[in-house]
Amino acid sequence: MAVLKQERAVRTRAHIIRSAADVFDRLGFSGASISKIVKESGTTQGAIYFHFKSKEELAYEVMRAQPEVVVPQLGAEGLQRLVDTTLVWSRRLQEDVILRAGVRLATDPACVIAFDVTDSYGDWAGIFEECLIEARGRGELHDHVDPRQAAELLVGLLTGTQMYSEVVSGRADLPGRMVNAWRLLAPALAVPETVRGLRADQERIAALCG
Repeated sequence: MAVLKQERAVRTRAHIIRSAADVFDRLGFSGASISKIVKESGTTQGAIYFHFKSKEELAYEVMRAQPEVVVPQLGAEGLQRLVDTTLVWSRRLQEDVILRAGVRLATDPACVIAFDVTDSYGDWAGIFEECLIEARGRGELHDHVDPRQAAELLVGLLTGTQMYSEVVSGRADLPGRMVNAWRLLAPALAVPETVRGLRADQERIAALCG
């Protein structure tokens, strides 16, 4: 019985996060409210406050939930895993509300004032750095490449690219922009043999995202 209650609590929490993401995505941090999230989720205010102390904490958890939309789909190693992470991200950002809301919240001035949004960027930088450290161990990177610096640069590139894509195409061209970015980035990061073996194209995106 205790296990069933725990599983139900986990499902309820995940449902609240996704419902809140929908509200944050549509209305932003300032426009969202607990009452609107209650209505969207079909739960009660008590249920929300059981899992989250405030709207700020809920917004924070929406941002921190982003990698779970992407990482479970990955199977490659080293630099290809990093490439795949960004390719899946570029496609899922078009359709997954947690990613969209997380991106909006991380760049929302009201969130920057209300709480520290840097953990969201740091989570992605950590994921990218792990891939790059593994790539270094596999002999895939140029000697001058620092995994942490490259990871942080990539976070900035993705942030700016998705913002520009949203303005010019509603993010419709984001996967293509990510493919083009890797055509320029890969030779700067990786040795020629690794670059030749990397897959960063629309077919790869289709295979990864189904």
